[in-house]
Formats: sequence, C-alpha cells, structure tokens
Amino acid sequence: MSTGMNKKILALVACIAVIPALATAKSVYKWTDENGVTHYGDRQPMGSQAESVSIRTGKGSSSGNNSMSPQQQAQRIDEQQSENQAKKEMTAADEARQKQRAANCETARSNLALIASGSRIKMQDNGEERYLTPEEIQEKKAQFREIADLNCGNGNSSNSDGSAQ
Repeated sequence: MSTGMNKKILALVACIAVIPALATAKSVYKWTDENGVTHYGDRQPMGSQAESVSIRTGKGSSSGNNSMSPQQQAQRIDEQQSENQAKKEMTAADEARQKQRAANCETARSNLALIASGSRIKMQDNGEERYLTPEEIQEKKAQFREIADLNCGNGNSSNSDGSAQ
C-alpha cells in the first residue's frame, strides 16, 4: 500500500471515531427564572434567555459531586443551606434557654439566701401586705430549692450560707 492510501485510511478511521462522540454530546442550558432561581436543563426554555453551558462527557472521577447532575448539585447545596439554617436556629433557641435557666437559677438562689437570712418576708395577698408564716416560708424554701435544682446545672444548688440543698 502507498503512504497516500494509509493517510486516507487513517483519516477515515479518525472521522469514524469522532462521529459517535459528536452524536452523543448533549447541550445543557442555564437560565434564571423571574424569581432569581438558576435552572439547568437539556432543552432551551421558551420565553427566556438561556446560555449554553459546555459539559464534559464520559466518566469523571469517583467523587460524589462529579457524578451528580447540575440540578442534583443545586438541590444538595439548597439542602445543606437549609440544614445549616436549622442548626443556627436551634443554637439560638438553646442559647435563649440557657440564658433563661441562668436567670431562673440566680433568682432562686437569691430567694433562698433571703429566706436563709431569717428575715421576715412580706407578700401581697389580695391587695394587702402580710408576713409569711413559718410553714409558708418552708414551702417557699422547698419551691426555690426545686427551681434552683432544675435550673442551676448540676442539681447541687447551695444556699448563700454554704449548706447543700
């Protein structure tokens, strides 16, 4: 065979090899809707401007993002953002609960210190002031200990006089 013939056969083989790759290449379009959401699709949308996005065909690396379609990647990003937002909201709620518990703890400890001081305690009862009886003081002391135990963390609240509750 002559070298001219070899060149023609080689060119023919190269064309045959390239044609299937061209036939399987797909166009992907990217556009933004009226709400500002970016979409990707294999068909150009009617009534809106779309840009053609070049894509690579064939097998990518084994990482998860390369095997996902653009829509799946966008959905995954949205899900991650939603999860992060939920975590932030939970953290804010936990922080608010901790602050409330700290305030409840401080109030209960303050009230326990007042009761432990032996002072007479006044209260409003139907618009009239009166002093608590010793039994009422013991009831209030038990209530404040319970509040302190629930809100002061380790459950071992103490009076200002140092005695364990």
